[in-house]
Parts: sequence; C-alpha cells; structure tokens
Amino acid sequence: MLKNGDTIPDVTLEGPDGEPVKVRDLASARALVLYFYPKDDTPGCTAEACSFRDHYQDFTDAGADVVGVSSDGRDSHARFVERHKLPFTLLSDPSGAARKAFGVKASFLGLVPGRVTFVIDRAGKVRHAFDSQIRATAHVSEALRVVREIQSA
Repeated sequence: MLKNGDTIPDVTLEGPDGEPVKVRDLASARALVLYFYPKDDTPGCTAEACSFRDHYQDFTDAGADVVGVSSDGRDSHARFVERHKLPFTLLSDPSGAARKAFGVKASFLGLVPGRVTFVIDRAGKVRHAFDSQIRATAHVSEALRVVREIQSA
C-alpha cells in the first residue's frame, strides 16, 4: 500500500459521465481525499459515504476535494449518490487497476475489497493513508485532521 511521501500512480478512472478522469489531475488543483470502499449501498460503505457527506463542507472549507472509488459501475454510483444526496464524485474502477496501483488489498480472506483513504497534496504526494475495513466512519475524522494540518502548514 502507498505510504506517506509516496507519489500517487498515474491512473485513470471512469467518471460519472463515462469520461476518463485522471487522479493526478484531481490532486493538482486542491488537496484530495481519495477513498476506496468495497461496494455501494452496503451498511459500512453507506455509513462512510454519509459521514463524508455530513463533513463535506468542512473538507471544502479546509481546501480539499473528496472522491470515492469502488468497482461499481456508473449506474450503481448514480443511484447511490441520489439515494444519499452525496455532494462529491464517485469514480468507477471496474478492473481494480487503480486499487492495485494504490496497493489497496482485499480483506476478509481476500473476498472483500479493502477500505483505504488517502490524503494527497497538490504535488501528488500521499500525506496520510488510513486502512480500516471495520472503522468506516473513522476514515472521515482521520482525513479531515490531516487536511487541516496541510492547510495550516
């Protein structure tokens, strides 16, 4: 898994409109909170997404964008965004190439895609990586703490 100081890989994901989205481009404008999660509309993933939603203004005020990534397709993401009123972008990684490039491992005997959040600075460097399958909502407080540290530095 990528760790603090690592440069993020040059990966392209599928955006909500079907267009390719380069993660490095997202990180060049503002700090980026990139969170990988297992699946839309599962209990832990819904709690995590809704926690990011509830703190989204805090992230934007601190100078960061939030982007979620799973292997789910655009239609599933669109339903998930609509159902839970998510104000941030969800990207699709159907082949798992981005997950692999970031070193996000599967958990629970390799059956469930991992849950990892990366805070990335504008230079494309990982400033923090938080890996916890079970503590889904803790990803939000960890990421917000680091984003605020980046802004105050």
